[in-house]
Amino acid sequence: SLMSSANFISGTVSKALLKSRCITSTACPLSTGPAGILTPIFLFSSDLVPSIMSNLLNPDAIFTNNEMSLSDIEIYGFDYDYTLVFYSKHLHTLIYNAARDLLINEHRYPAEIRKYDYDPNFAIRGLHYDVHRALLMKIDAFHYIQLGTVYRGLSVVPDEEVIAMYDGSHVPLEQMSDFYGKSSHGKTMKQFMDIFSLPEMTLLSCVNEYFLKNNIDYEPVHLYKDVKDSIRDVHIKGIMYRAIEADIDKYICYAEQTRAVLGKLADHGKKLFLITNSPSSFVDKGMKFIVGKDWRDLFDVVIVQADKPNFFNDKRRPFRKVNEKGELLWDKIHKLQKGQIYKQGNLYEFLKLTGWRGSKVLYFGDHIYSDLADLTLKHGWRTGAIIPELRSEIKIMNTEQYIQTMTWLQTLTGLLEHMQVCHPDSQMILQEWKKERKEMREVTRNFFNSQFGGLFRTDQNPTYFLRRLSRFADIYMASLSCLLNYDPNYTFYPRRTPLQHELPTWSDQLCTGTFRIPFLQEMVQNK
Repeated sequence: SLMSSANFISGTVSKALLKSRCITSTACPLSTGPAGILTPIFLFSSDLVPSIMSNLLNPDAIFTNNEMSLSDIEIYGFDYDYTLVFYSKHLHTLIYNAARDLLINEHRYPAEIRKYDYDPNFAIRGLHYDVHRALLMKIDAFHYIQLGTVYRGLSVVPDEEVIAMYDGSHVPLEQMSDFYGKSSHGKTMKQFMDIFSLPEMTLLSCVNEYFLKNNIDYEPVHLYKDVKDSIRDVHIKGIMYRAIEADIDKYICYAEQTRAVLGKLADHGKKLFLITNSPSSFVDKGMKFIVGKDWRDLFDVVIVQADKPNFFNDKRRPFRKVNEKGELLWDKIHKLQKGQIYKQGNLYEFLKLTGWRGSKVLYFGDHIYSDLADLTLKHGWRTGAIIPELRSEIKIMNTEQYIQTMTWLQTLTGLLEHMQVCHPDSQMILQEWKKERKEMREVTRNFFNSQFGGLFRTDQNPTYFLRRLSRFADIYMASLSCLLNYDPNYTFYPRRTPLQHELPTWSDQLCTGTFRIPFLQEMVQNK
């Protein structure tokens, strides 16, 4: 039964399992002792694959970390980039190329780095960068580096070298990035949380690769600063904004559902506001493209060049009105008027002028730190994270190949847990299983990104990215269009996932089914 169950789950009989037949039948029989649980493990696993395949995740669902009822929300706020508007794959290539040219022309880097083109499949969001060692890596929620995901340039660093550099794989708190993910005040790690940071990570890695391949001695701290400044200048000097405005069809993904979402909320009497770091003319052209010329009629307040996250903390900067020509006026602002555009300001003045406080406000953004952290920690607003990568990762997790692989991986883990108390003769087989488990983890990682894996997990633990997402976002989703699947009075209930010392309760299984995830194909009933 052990053999047939394994074959059912994986499609191919494990080599390690084949070798274990003689040992498990003598040293550790299935019918007696602690390892007697192996047979039910396999039987359970064989039932699990079709069970999961019949209950697939819906990529257009909204997922919740904290119970929240939309009936309590009176005011909806939005970031602009990657929240109201999404960009095509061409934008990151534009940012990368422009920053690379700035490195060459203004920072005097070798022109030969132009041979390195942007690779959209190299990096993922949420990675950490060791500024002093010039290493890009993935770190879990407990500050442990995921071995096999540490890159110097474009090459993976051997596990032994990583362990020697860090005296293990743990990164101490004092070396981790600061509250906003930055490497400041002696901290050596920078976390890249912004979708716009994908070109920055790739450019850093490519320039590092060039220096290493050509045996050029360089200071990693200077390289990090120069790349950071070049990426910043692509935004500040207006290079990116002018390029998008000049060819808006190429760079902006037209999303008619953005208009549908805003219209639905307005029709239900909700107040809407926009707070973005982008400039006025850029936002105006983009919103006219995706929403329509009357887009301002949908918003009660519009604030541009807000300079988040400083907007949420600096009380000194007053609002300035922007006229139709884009000129700044010197009038003192006593009221934030509908149809007007305002620049700068600060959240404390915003709260004073609007009275929009506490949990009746729900704000959406894609940057967990700059958009959401201060609002939930200091002001009690409800927060929604827009995670575009979520849709593609869920589609991968819904594939039969991924489900079979994960089921087999978890079965191997169960085998290791229960066989470790068996006869010493079985240690050889345990080592075989550990080797196979490591190989299967690499296979699982490659489903998402061959260098760094998925956004939300390391091998076993949640990523540091997911840890911050869970803390600062009440709900999260792939795009605002997911709101169209829910009634304006819908209540989001987080699943009561059993803690490590808890057993699943009958009520959990009664409500959601064994291993069932809420908001599946029947989600349309929630509209």
